[in-house]
Amino acid sequence: MTSFLRFFLATSILLPATASFGDELLPADRAIYEVIDHYITLKLKQDGIPPVKPADDANLVRRLTLDLAGRIPSTAEARAYVESSDANKRNTLIERLLASPDYAFHHRNELDALLLAGNGSHDEWRAYLRTAADENRPWDQMFREMMLGREQDPAQKTALTFLKTRAKNVDDMTNDTSRIFFGVSIHCAKCHDHPLVDEWKQDHFFGFSLFFSRTYLTKKNTVAEKYNGTVKFKTTAGEEKQARFMFLTGALVEEPQIEKSKEQRQQEDEEVKRQLKDDKAPPPKPPEFSPRTKFVELALNESDTPFFARSIVNRIWVRLLGCGLVNPLDQMHSGNEPSHPQLLEWLARDLISHRYDLKRLIGGIVLSDTYARSSRWNGDNDPPEPNTFAVAVARPLSPQQYSLSLHVATRNPQTFARDVKPEDWRKRREALESAATGFSGLIERPTEQFQVSVDEALLFTNNERIEKEFLKPSDEKLVGYLKKIDDRSSMIEAAFWAIYSRPPTEEEQAACADYLASRQDQLESGIQQIVWVLITSPEMRVNY
Repeated sequence: MTSFLRFFLATSILLPATASFGDELLPADRAIYEVIDHYITLKLKQDGIPPVKPADDANLVRRLTLDLAGRIPSTAEARAYVESSDANKRNTLIERLLASPDYAFHHRNELDALLLAGNGSHDEWRAYLRTAADENRPWDQMFREMMLGREQDPAQKTALTFLKTRAKNVDDMTNDTSRIFFGVSIHCAKCHDHPLVDEWKQDHFFGFSLFFSRTYLTKKNTVAEKYNGTVKFKTTAGEEKQARFMFLTGALVEEPQIEKSKEQRQQEDEEVKRQLKDDKAPPPKPPEFSPRTKFVELALNESDTPFFARSIVNRIWVRLLGCGLVNPLDQMHSGNEPSHPQLLEWLARDLISHRYDLKRLIGGIVLSDTYARSSRWNGDNDPPEPNTFAVAVARPLSPQQYSLSLHVATRNPQTFARDVKPEDWRKRREALESAATGFSGLIERPTEQFQVSVDEALLFTNNERIEKEFLKPSDEKLVGYLKKIDDRSSMIEAAFWAIYSRPPTEEEQAACADYLASRQDQLESGIQQIVWVLITSPEMRVNY
């Protein structure tokens, strides 16, 4: 392992391990990748499942670049990795990608998709996320900023976009916060106690909701909290109850009793009304008791059940391996045990101890043998379930990944040099992001049971934008580059390296050569057709 990765994975500032975890976890000083392989291998042996062999170099460089940079590698990057004889090249590649500007762009894109979940596109919000990714800002700090950011602080106010896009509906704030940050879909306990989970009662839903019930948007579109407010609900037995501030663990917060006159309460009510109607009103005074502040304190007190750490570990895990340790991701409860409980507990403990460092977690996961397995199953029987992690899961690309990769694949390979200064590449990546964003809006974000939609198929079949953006025969494009290669075998090989990050098989080489031979009178069109077939194929659409 390179010295950088040893330092990165071993020297992050440790916090006291305060969370209550299982007794028989591996020691805290073990490397993340070692712990992953220990627990995954142990379960495979117990279940009698043989894991597949590691992915080959071409497969792995493509997978790592998609997962850490959000795009396929350039021809130069892919060939450099495949042709290198350095025994340490995988670690070197991971180190380079984690340190590159690409990582911050891709991590920003993934966080944006997770946190706003289709609630519009906001340039300032995306800039906030990219700055946080550049800084490797701790996840708990980002959570505090999203829940409690100060409107007077330009660096924090944008973080409140998470609440602002949901502030008109208390249920949206309640459900999305619970689901995204804690892995708990609590809305099932709104109308009655959860039918399948003993610990989720109506008291939990309305107690959780109460923390957000006083949050509102002022006329100036700033987040504020009312000075008072209660939530009442009826049980299935018809009993009317008043909600108490309650977190998922059952922990309660008692609101302090503050003596106020009738006139004072009227003034507070009038102040809220003014904030709602007058965009020239001065900033509202914060209430003496802030429910959201107490909520954040409870949420980050991981000494009981670490919902917060477990949820983000599970979400990062599924991003990189295609299947969660807990599935579905928003069903973390006693009736839905993790596939590898000790591994999830160890990773959550490690994340807490290392200040919620997501880059460290990501780096540790992709260093594991578990991550590096091939996605090809050659056994006589059906492949094992995805949550065994015996074979890699093929994952459809996100719209931004797919669009970025199409732009990289169809550019002239010579425009991507092997050695580019980080600042120069940052500008290049910014331009790629801009070019990819418009097209990515035409592509559906994959769901769990993903299939290419009819709209996407028609887009690539009939839309002239495909030809204009990806198939132009100009010098800066792949088609123009391929036209200038006289040797057909070399031309076909260049196309496969550019698009698939690998050389063609003998069968693929022969099929393409035969097709081009049949198009001697229309060679440019033939080259365009080959490129079109490659970029619209399943191999291009997924990370395998």
